Amino acid sequence: MTQTIYQALGGRQAIINLAEAWHTRCLADPVVSHAFSHGFHPQHTERLAAYWAEALGGPPAYTESIGSHSSVVRMHSGNGEHREMDERAEACFAEALDDVGLPDDQRLRSTLIAWFHWANEAMSAYPKSPEAVPPSLTMGRWTWDGPVE
Repeated sequence: MTQTIYQALGGRQAIINLAEAWHTRCLADPVVSHAFSHGFHPQHTERLAAYWAEALGGPPAYTESIGSHSSVVRMHSGNGEHREMDERAEACFAEALDDVGLPDDQRLRSTLIAWFHWANEAMSAYPKSPEAVPPSLTMGRWTWDGPVE
């Protein structure tokens, strides 16, 4: 049986560390920080980590106790197109992988970067209005072979 990406990354604490490192980098970035200028949930990184964990093969804690994929996409919708911000968020993610001491595994690193790009595009799919987000989107899962819808 093949390890999930979540397991290869190191499990729950590793995902929490990655979410914290990414969020810290985003807040320090002059462009990406704008996305957080309106404030954010006090448990943002824990909730983000639960969402990422579920998407990468970990437990379904996010959808079982926090929210739906549609609610997450809705939070990120209606802000117009913001390609530069998206690209910089992806750069922050790649740098956060280094910050947390990602295992020395090029396949894991490239898979995580590909997943984050794909997830970032999903969050940007409804630039005009959050009301355009369908109510029953299912969370996309990512495996070593790419997305599984």
